[in-house]
Amino acid sequence: MFTFDIAATDKPALYRELLAALDALTAGEADPVANMANASALIAQYLPDLNWAGFYRLLGDTLVLGPFQGKAACIRIALGQGVCGTAAATRTTQLVADVHAFPGHIACDADSASELVVPIMRGGVLLGVLDLDSPTPARFDEDDARGVEALAALLADRL
Repeated sequence: MFTFDIAATDKPALYRELLAALDALTAGEADPVANMANASALIAQYLPDLNWAGFYRLLGDTLVLGPFQGKAACIRIALGQGVCGTAAATRTTQLVADVHAFPGHIACDADSASELVVPIMRGGVLLGVLDLDSPTPARFDEDDARGVEALAALLADRL
């Protein structure tokens, strides 16, 4: 059993502590599903105001649902479709304050109002995306984007 004391009061410190915990959880584990499962649980436990945290894996030319915490989700997302598909197609972080204003948004959970999606890249190859949703508009900011990008970078070598 893992126990972490993550109690930072500012976002940069919170993400540093979360990164250290994720490193401890995944160090030495080669199974990508186990690492994604623990990562999504850790993120859901310690990042406030989320209603979904998880992964979509790139299989062929489609994103396929991976381990997550939250309501049942869309299983397959085409590249270029919705926030996740856009992040995957462009290989860029998508920080969306209002998902309802995002062209082609896919409403897997009608309660989601904002979203942060970070591509997971290893050696220039897209492995998938890390997707966070919140019921609060504009929940995510640049500190969140940088913090989640650091988490995705760590995971890239462990998936």
